[in-house]
Amino acid sequence: MSAATCGRSVWWRTFGTSLPLKNTHAHRGRYHVLGGLISPMDGMGPGDLTVDDLVQRVSDEGIEEVILALSATMEGDTTAFYIYRKLGDLPIRLTAIARGLPVGDALEFADEVTLSRSFQQRVPFESTLNR
Repeated sequence: MSAATCGRSVWWRTFGTSLPLKNTHAHRGRYHVLGGLISPMDGMGPGDLTVDDLVQRVSDEGIEEVILALSATMEGDTTAFYIYRKLGDLPIRLTAIARGLPVGDALEFADEVTLSRSFQQRVPFESTLNR
């Protein structure tokens, strides 16, 4: 996982997806590598990640926002919740990238969880015109 900062914001992302996310140019800044996702089945626990370093970095550098950009999996959600708990006492804005349907994908091929999250995270249509 990693995090990027633009001014005073931080973006978290998975180790393997750093290049595709950076290539979007949607957010510029520094990155923090977490080193994986919490996955007991794979032997990865919170102590195997650099979350404590991240908490220290957020505290020391006066970061105002942390953007979680983790995989939409059980492991990604577990890691995000762990980070949420670790950053809970700091005066920051904690956000996550939206989850939903990929551009160009047919609606009938989407799974129920993706569709449900897409409805929950819907945005005003006008905001889609600025992209």
